[in-house]
Amino acid sequence: MKLKLDLHVHSRYSGDSVNSFEEISRRCRDQGLDGYAVCDHDSIDGLSEATEKSGDLVVVPGLEVTSRGAHILCLNPSEIVPSRLSIIETVERIHAQGATAVLAHPYGIPRSFVKFREVKMASLDAIEVANSAQIPFGLIMSWNRGLSLRLSLPQTGGSDSHFPSTVGRSYTIIDSESRDPVDVIKAIREGRTEVVGAGTRLGERLKQLSGL
Repeated sequence: MKLKLDLHVHSRYSGDSVNSFEEISRRCRDQGLDGYAVCDHDSIDGLSEATEKSGDLVVVPGLEVTSRGAHILCLNPSEIVPSRLSIIETVERIHAQGATAVLAHPYGIPRSFVKFREVKMASLDAIEVANSAQIPFGLIMSWNRGLSLRLSLPQTGGSDSHFPSTVGRSYTIIDSESRDPVDVIKAIREGRTEVVGAGTRLGERLKQLSGL
């Protein structure tokens, strides 16, 4: 089955986001999405609440890890991964708990601008190609896509939403065997994905940068 999922959404458990799970769920339904991945900054405190308050939506548990020189999405984490480790060590810690490592906004200036050699040495599972917060969206998306092709890694897309109006701005179409998050993540790792995306509007971006 084909599922439309925003694979990078922040909730209030990220210090720089105002999204409640009720608002995220409402926006997903309004946009015709099947669900989302909650990926709060260095926190998994909201995962159980996300599942409880999202009804029949698919909720993929996640975590955005701040490593040195990059941000890495950890899908289906069982525990926190320490921040400020190298990219390679971060991915190793993610895999040690049986989770999946997706490189977020590789060239999302000023948040990150990865070094190809270091990324190549890390055993990443996928590359986030579409991230709605990246500016200019089209150019950065092409750079991200080029990286995924050089590394022969699956591509994902997510809004990187920090407030409700941007949820679903970018998303991933996933050919999954079921709506179970385990099957969804398996499909991502196997590259059964298609990326759809658009950028955050300038006014929305300024709102986020000004502290919401």
